[in-house]
Amino acid sequence: MIENICGPEYCLRPADFTPPAVNGIEMGYFSDGFHKAINLLLHMDDATFSAITATLVSTSCALGVAMALGLPLGFLLGYTNFPGKKLIRLVSDTLLAFPTVLIGLIVYALITYRGPLGQWGLLFTLPGMVIGQTILALPIIISWTAQAVESLDIRCRQTLLTLGAHPSQLALLTLLEVRYEIGMVCVTAFGRVVTEVGVAMMLGGNIRYATRTMTTAISLETSKGEFAQGIALGLVLLFIAFAVNFLLAWLKHRGRT
Repeated sequence: MIENICGPEYCLRPADFTPPAVNGIEMGYFSDGFHKAINLLLHMDDATFSAITATLVSTSCALGVAMALGLPLGFLLGYTNFPGKKLIRLVSDTLLAFPTVLIGLIVYALITYRGPLGQWGLLFTLPGMVIGQTILALPIIISWTAQAVESLDIRCRQTLLTLGAHPSQLALLTLLEVRYEIGMVCVTAFGRVVTEVGVAMMLGGNIRYATRTMTTAISLETSKGEFAQGIALGLVLLFIAFAVNFLLAWLKHRGRT
């Protein structure tokens, strides 16, 4: 049994050594945060939906630019043979593991007011975030598109050649054969970019009603002890993750049939 420990200016009782138990107050704390989060979504809270909008806009723009650049490059990398192809493929695959915080640092150095692109005023704006997110998505789209084209059965191409297909027709038919795999690549890249924190924080500045995204808002609100908005945005991210995985499963099923 622990006795009272008393000194000249203090007295500790046994209850002071007892860890807090999980009771109705603690459980109510979590349920209260969840209910507040639902209310924020139902009442379309301005700050919450501003973060959702900024996330979807920046991610969609970055994915669009990355697809426009990465899909042709990835297709050519997987479809054609040329000197230095293995080296380019190695560089592209290596960039898949490129630290995102380093991407943010490099782009920050380029678009900061003292950088070579500083006069464009891209720092702490959505376009600045789009640049970093595009760089993040490009290696995924290039490498995995090339892998999808290379994994196509060689007998399919040989059969088309024996049937008299022209080179342009052969390339188009090859693209049609791997369309579902390319769709999976784009969906995967979207899921990677939409959950990014470091690039959005460094290049966007986490400005409320401007560049604050769902991930940066969750990080900020949690550090402030305000869990309601964090839970609300977390629920939206969970829904997006579910939608992305559902679409991936559907594309895999269509690709096998």
